[in-house]
Amino acid sequence: MEKGKISSLQMAFMMYPTIVATAILGVPSITAKYAKNDLWISPILASLIGYATVYIAYKLHQLYPKQTVIQFSEQIIGRIPGKILGFFFLFFYIPITGQILRSYGEFIIDSFLVKTPISVVMGSMVLLCAFIVRGGIEVLGRAAQLFFPIFILPILLLIILLGSDLEFKNILPVLGNGIMPPIKGSIVPGGWFSEFFLIIFILPFLTDMKKGMKNGIMSVFAVMMTLVVVNLLVLFVLGSTTSTKNYPLMSVSRYISLADFFEHLESGIMAVWIVGAFVKISVFYYVAALGTAQWLNLSDYRPVVWPIGILIVEFSFWSYPSSMDVSRYDIVAFPFHGILMQTIIPLLLLVIAVIKRNRKRKGNKSS
Repeated sequence: MEKGKISSLQMAFMMYPTIVATAILGVPSITAKYAKNDLWISPILASLIGYATVYIAYKLHQLYPKQTVIQFSEQIIGRIPGKILGFFFLFFYIPITGQILRSYGEFIIDSFLVKTPISVVMGSMVLLCAFIVRGGIEVLGRAAQLFFPIFILPILLLIILLGSDLEFKNILPVLGNGIMPPIKGSIVPGGWFSEFFLIIFILPFLTDMKKGMKNGIMSVFAVMMTLVVVNLLVLFVLGSTTSTKNYPLMSVSRYISLADFFEHLESGIMAVWIVGAFVKISVFYYVAALGTAQWLNLSDYRPVVWPIGILIVEFSFWSYPSSMDVSRYDIVAFPFHGILMQTIIPLLLLVIAVIKRNRKRKGNKSS
C-alpha cells in the first residue's frame, strides 16, 4: 500500500510543524486566560501528554511493527469491534482535518485576504495537499524537511528584533496564585500534544525504527520549548493584555520597528502559519487517506485521496458554520476529544494487547 520509507528524523520534522502550526497563534491567549503571567509553565505541563502519547504509540508499534492502529485494533479487540473502533478513528481524523483547514482559512481571510472567498483559500490548500499526499510518505517527509528552516527562522528573527521591547518583569510573580492556574491553562495545549499519536501511522515506514521513540520524544521537547519561548515573548511584550488578543503573536510582530524602515513583519508570521498549516493538513490528510484504505482493505490508498479531500472541504463547512464555532471547538471540545481518541483509547489498547500477550506466553509455557 505504501512502499516509501523515511528516516525517524524526517518523522520528527513532520510532527514539529504539525503540532506547532495550530498552537503558535492561539496558545498564548488561551493559556493567559487561565494562567495569567504563568502562561509559560502551561506548555511544560501539557507536554507530559505528548511524552505519554509517543511512549504509548511506540509500544503499540513494537507489538505490531508493520501495522497501524486501524489494522492492529482488529487483532487486539476482535474483528467487528476493531472495525468499529477504526471507523471512530477515521470519523475523528477526517472532520479534524476539516477543522484545521477551516482555521487556516479563517486566519488568512481575517488577517490578509479579506475580500477573497474562503472557499477559494481552503480549496487551493486542499488541492496542493492532495498532490503531496498522492506522492506518498517520502515526498511528505522531504517537504517537511525542506520547509523546516522556513518555519523556524522567522520565529528566531522575531526574538532578535523584539529585544528592546521586552519587559522581563512581566513574568513576576512566578506561581503567585499557585500551580492550579497553569494546570488549567495546560488543558487546551494538551489536546494538541495528543496529536503525536499520528506517529503510529508513520512508524511502520521508518528506515531506522529503533530511533523512532528517541526522535519522537525530541520532537515533543522541541514543540514544548517553542511554545514556552513564544509564550514568554508574548508575555514580555504584551503583559496582562495577552489574553485579550485573538492572535497575540501577530500583535507582537507589529511592535518591530528599526529605523522606521524594518517594520510590519506580519507577513513573516503569515509565512510561518501557511508553511506549518500546509505540513499539518498534509499529515492529517495522509493519515485519513491511508487509514481509510486500510479500513476498506484496499491495496492502495491513492484512489481515495480525492474523495477524502472533498470530504475534508465539506466537513470544514458542515461542522463549523462560523469562526466562533471553530474557536469554541478548539477551546472547549477538542482538548477532551483529542486526548480521549489519541491517548486514552490507545492506552487501553496497549493494556489489552499486553495482557493478551502475557496470557499467550503463560499458555505456551504450560503446554
